[in-house]
Amino acid sequence: MIRRFNWRAALAFVHDVCVTAVAWIAIYWLRFNLDLHEPFVGDMWSALAWILPLQATIFLSLGLYRGLWRYASLPDLQRIMLAAGLGAILIPLVLVMLKLQTAVPRSVLVFYPIVLMFLMAGSRFVYRIWKEHRLYSPLAALGEPVLVIGAGEAGARLTHEMARSRQWRVVGLLDDDPTKHGRQLRNVSVLGPIVDLALWTRRYGVRKVIIALPSANHAVRRRVAELCADAEVEALTVPAYDELISGRSPLTMLRNVELDDLLGRDPVVLDNAGIAEWLGNRVVMVTGAGGSIGAELCRQIARFRPARLVLFDISEAALYEIRTALLDAFPQLGMIAIVGDVKHAALVEHTLAREKPDVIFHAAAYKHVPLMEETNAWQAVLNNAYGTWVIASAAVAARVEKFVLVSTDKAVNPTSVMGATKRVAEQVCQTLQDATQFVIVRFGNVFGSAGSVIPRFAEQIARGGPVTVTHPDITRFFMSLSEATQLLLQAGLQGKGGEILALDMGEPVRIADLARDMIRLYGADPDRIAVVFTGLRPGEKLYEEPLASEEATKPTTHPKLRIAQARAANRDAVRQMVAWCERDRIADDGEVRARMQAWIPEYAPPAGASIKPISADSAPEPVAVPLRAPRRR
Repeated sequence: MIRRFNWRAALAFVHDVCVTAVAWIAIYWLRFNLDLHEPFVGDMWSALAWILPLQATIFLSLGLYRGLWRYASLPDLQRIMLAAGLGAILIPLVLVMLKLQTAVPRSVLVFYPIVLMFLMAGSRFVYRIWKEHRLYSPLAALGEPVLVIGAGEAGARLTHEMARSRQWRVVGLLDDDPTKHGRQLRNVSVLGPIVDLALWTRRYGVRKVIIALPSANHAVRRRVAELCADAEVEALTVPAYDELISGRSPLTMLRNVELDDLLGRDPVVLDNAGIAEWLGNRVVMVTGAGGSIGAELCRQIARFRPARLVLFDISEAALYEIRTALLDAFPQLGMIAIVGDVKHAALVEHTLAREKPDVIFHAAAYKHVPLMEETNAWQAVLNNAYGTWVIASAAVAARVEKFVLVSTDKAVNPTSVMGATKRVAEQVCQTLQDATQFVIVRFGNVFGSAGSVIPRFAEQIARGGPVTVTHPDITRFFMSLSEATQLLLQAGLQGKGGEILALDMGEPVRIADLARDMIRLYGADPDRIAVVFTGLRPGEKLYEEPLASEEATKPTTHPKLRIAQARAANRDAVRQMVAWCERDRIADDGEVRARMQAWIPEYAPPAGASIKPISADSAPEPVAVPLRAPRRR
């Protein structure tokens, strides 16, 4: 194969040969007090004629031209020292062979390798310094100007790495530590406190700011993100501290500041020892394992090294994705993936009998409110209510130790079919409470989950808008995916059976404000991307009721978990739901709403929703519901 000519390596080789001649001549010149005359000039040139090819051969044999001067480092210095040292040994031998040893002063032979090494190494490192720091020259500025927030270790490393890039040019750092103001970090000045962000972005024409505070708490990160939004600059951030320590993400893997960074809370304090004792070396099953909550739940459970993790989901693609991710992250994890429907009683029975799970987390549900409100109401009942009955009653029959139901804030005084079916699912678990402990956990919206408003807003902003919000006053409670699943594990550990545990969701967030913050955080022009109000969708509430209010809950030992004071379970409603779902007929939306009203007194359908009166002929007989697996569908 013909190798491509490398002009950079050739130029470096010519440079070193020239430096060899300069070093030899300079030492001769200094040796004779800057007054060279015959016969010493002739001896100098005679010896140099043999030294140049010898030294050139040494340079090539040691591979001095494989690297780039821009990245010259200690290994390059070691090779230069070796080349100069070999020259110091071989040159006298050549002079002896040529009988020129008496014509060359010994001082020249001693000092020549030192000067050669200094010139070769010095030129390389001067070039590297120039390449790394020329970006900070106002006359030769390349790349987009950015500010870095944080002059700590992360900021120093990031500034150093970005100096190698033509894409970015760090014009300064900001930090609240007054002892760092006016000092330089990697040749970049620490300009002042973070509160002066807007001043420096205007002065340097900065459109992007990088937040290098991986270990800062959420309050600090939220304050910085809000300053970026107020200054109308795009905020990027480095990975979180735990991701950097674990090696999952390099420091330079920058990402946009998400709403989780802006609205997030402090990390959850878990009883890790208690959860490890509860789940470690046990068989744990997760239904809906391929969904947003189910997948993150599987990742959290895997950290506690269960004996086997059983993944159960109706979506083959989602199941394959989470299984592959878990195998990559936890190669020693015992795991089985089952494609199945929680409504399929025979499969559920068979799976529980074969796998013998000690703990089941039931996260399989249809959760999209508008989609379930019209046309799909019957499917919501079958999946959310009857599916819970199938898996829960099979868990009792299989003597599962604990069953944790993932519920929702929409089950509190529901106005949607989805929320009503989840309340029925809660009643199923309350009714079946026996040797198996049933723990019900309610929480609100989760950042980044499938169908969440956050990814939809991001897509709309990327398209140039408009961003659609249903109502100017609509609010929701939000929590990060990791926080929700961690608290779910904590709730499952603390629950003793029969209670409904509500997560502390913090303060409600106005969706219109959230949309405007996202527009600014994504670096878009707020004047060009409009926020359009489309009206409340069927079954949608203007305000979700707080889950963990002191009036409706009782405290637990964990500050973010409270016990909800919910209505007692309606056993007759559960029996009627099972009998109704096991009939071979499909109910329309109006009939579903009528049933929900009969079984859940607090359910209030939206105005104008169709409600079909329940006739005596269509009403199922209230039959006793034994603790057995239901009829196979």
